[in-house]
Amino acid sequence: MSITYLEAIREAQARALADDPRVFIYGQDVGAFGGAFKATKNLANEFPGRVLDAPISEDAIMGLAVGAAIEGMRPIIEMQFADFSTPGFNQIVNQAATLFWRTNVPCPITVRLPCGGTSGSGPFHSQTMESVYAHYPGLIVMTPATVEDAYSMLLEAVAIDDPVIFCEHKLLYYHLKAEALPTEALPVGKARIAREGRHLTIVAYSAMVHEALLVADELKTEGWEIEIVDLRSVKPLDTDTVMASVARTGRLLCVGESWPWGGVTAEIMARVASEGYALLDAPPQRLNAKDTPVPFHPNLWAAHRPTARSIAAAARKLLRQ
Repeated sequence: MSITYLEAIREAQARALADDPRVFIYGQDVGAFGGAFKATKNLANEFPGRVLDAPISEDAIMGLAVGAAIEGMRPIIEMQFADFSTPGFNQIVNQAATLFWRTNVPCPITVRLPCGGTSGSGPFHSQTMESVYAHYPGLIVMTPATVEDAYSMLLEAVAIDDPVIFCEHKLLYYHLKAEALPTEALPVGKARIAREGRHLTIVAYSAMVHEALLVADELKTEGWEIEIVDLRSVKPLDTDTVMASVARTGRLLCVGESWPWGGVTAEIMARVASEGYALLDAPPQRLNAKDTPVPFHPNLWAAHRPTARSIAAAARKLLRQ
């Protein structure tokens, strides 16, 4: 019996609630309704009084979470969409992120952000916010790309004493399945070699890992062996695994669904260029979404974000250098 990415998130929350009485879930419509994407379906019945509906105020939601964490609780906050976390931005980056550094009091909050685009969802329900939150010290930013990581990393997020931004991609909710939940996992901050290769390294995270894997399959028929690095988390960032991969292949293509300006892909390229320049046989390249708001029309959206087709074109160009 298979389990979806979304079901893995629900199971992780159920286990966290069962294992630790300090854990509770708070967010808009997470109770009887089960959440906008049903990530908390039936949990309010299983854990009465611990899956709580919130007002439509992300600022108030995060303020409550910070206060609860100070008092020893471990809240899991669901934002209906990653885009909607911005009204709570001040509480996240100026309160939660800095709390331990100011007071020596831990702030164990997990903020679940349903992120990324889906066909027709437009500019207000499609953003990927990991680059924004990774900019701030004190926050851990996770970007699971597999069912197994969605489960194990969410459990790890709840157990960590620091605030965690958990970026779960909406496109993966129902499209991604696994045979079973994992019994062990890599620790946070450790990247995964999703596919071994020797001609080119593609570094990706979240849904872009699967686009990159399609590219590796396609280019294999042309004689190219592409190595895929799944970052898993972008803060902390596993530079060592990226460097080791580039040392094997000599070429680097960074792929992200977020906008290009000041993003994760830019950070990776900067680190490789400054610390591993001698490893490169060609200039490192990156591919991001277009630097515009996310379009509504499905055809425009497909052209806006990186896809296997655009990634393959960028990879072929780099391999020829």
